Amino acid sequence: MNLLRTATAVFLITAAPAFAATEPSALGPEAAMAKPANGFVGKMTVAPLHGPVGTPVKISAEALPANQDVDFVWRTVNGSWKADNGEYRGRDYKPVAYRIATVHTDAQGRAAASFVAPEDFGFLHDITAQQGTRLLTQAAFSIDMQVKVTPESGPIGTPIAIEIHGVGWRELESSWDLRYDNNFTGWISTITQHGVAKFTIPATGAIGLHVMDLTHGEFTFPYLNPQQNPVPDRPRFNMQFRITAGDAVLPPAPETQLQTAVKNLPVHGALAATTLFANVGGATEVRGTGFTPGKALQLNWTTVTGNRMTGDGWEESSRVIAEAKADDKGAVAFKFTVPEDLGGAHGLWVQDTTGKKTGTYFVTTKSLPLDVARGPVGTEFTIHLKGVGWTETANIYTLVYDGNYIGYACGFNSQGDVTVHLKASGVPGPHFIDLYPAIYKGKETRPDNFRIPQLTYAADHPGEDLPAFHYAFEVTRDDQRASAQ
Repeated sequence: MNLLRTATAVFLITAAPAFAATEPSALGPEAAMAKPANGFVGKMTVAPLHGPVGTPVKISAEALPANQDVDFVWRTVNGSWKADNGEYRGRDYKPVAYRIATVHTDAQGRAAASFVAPEDFGFLHDITAQQGTRLLTQAAFSIDMQVKVTPESGPIGTPIAIEIHGVGWRELESSWDLRYDNNFTGWISTITQHGVAKFTIPATGAIGLHVMDLTHGEFTFPYLNPQQNPVPDRPRFNMQFRITAGDAVLPPAPETQLQTAVKNLPVHGALAATTLFANVGGATEVRGTGFTPGKALQLNWTTVTGNRMTGDGWEESSRVIAEAKADDKGAVAFKFTVPEDLGGAHGLWVQDTTGKKTGTYFVTTKSLPLDVARGPVGTEFTIHLKGVGWTETANIYTLVYDGNYIGYACGFNSQGDVTVHLKASGVPGPHFIDLYPAIYKGKETRPDNFRIPQLTYAADHPGEDLPAFHYAFEVTRDDQRASAQ
């Protein structure tokens, strides 16, 4: 009796795919694009046809070339943002393939393998049987989306952690929107995270049950009748959270919400700072060597100015921000306070008889305290940010009031200084205002996710590594006076 040749593999795909020695290896781009040489050969079946991440899956094949090695291959994509030189041009997906197992067919060309559905983009994935760049046959497995909410209850302000697996990458599968109590809150992306989204929102509203809905939204906002769409079987999720009695969970003071790390900092160059980055007003020092001994030198700070809505967009200019004298070995140290300016990378340069030396310094965004922290309905209060960026991916912050997106604020024309005047609304008690990075403009037209809160900014924002900011305002009874913070 002939027995099927079998193999087993368990593998994980992450934002930067990495495989243990026992896991299947990444194949070259040619393997990801392999095609049949002279038509398909053999037949392959997959069971089950779909399931969430972690589902055990069995592959069976027959009528393949007899007594030969064959690769079973999982096909997917790696996602990235197209954002550089201050511009946003959308997202990009490149095909990639991973070997599930190498099997040796029997005399009848039969083989089998099993694996566990990997952490990857959701929806349909090809599973192929191939030899090098020759595709023999193929089947498919679809990863089902999953949503988890923790905790399920807590007092007002409780951070609600939402975790989603299996978000897709194709049109009609990639852009998902969250609503809280029928208010549009923001959108979820997983372009660089292989289908995984993790974020938190504050619990807002009265004591009792509150509802959250996750639906697809290709054109900015949630699509509310997907059952009548050309792809009607896409999932829709409804979650609940119960607000209980107890002390409110308030965000940290705005001035303490400092960015402690910045991913992908620019290279310093010949002029290196003692601090890798700082907020506006932060003290720092820039050092350099190789200058003319004893020469008085000026440190120049480069910035951009202009108007994104008219004209050519922006232009670069410089100003002197510090002066110092080189020591007898040609070393110099400039001490200065980070100026009031746009966030992001700023060029540094010093001109000497020996030539021009350059460097780069990164300015992070900071939040200031509310000017008024409590008062009755209608009380005006101001949110104030400094160091908002200038690029198309860092130029705005979007505001969410009690789970409801209310608009955005831009920081380019004001050189990174953003002030937003709001009026308190709602029942007496704490109310929550969250500021999320977004995308100001770009050349992408679909999906249209500009100028709306990107809830997954922390792991998946295009361009710069940007923080979010969180505030709380206490609405008092009409007979209670507003007070400064």
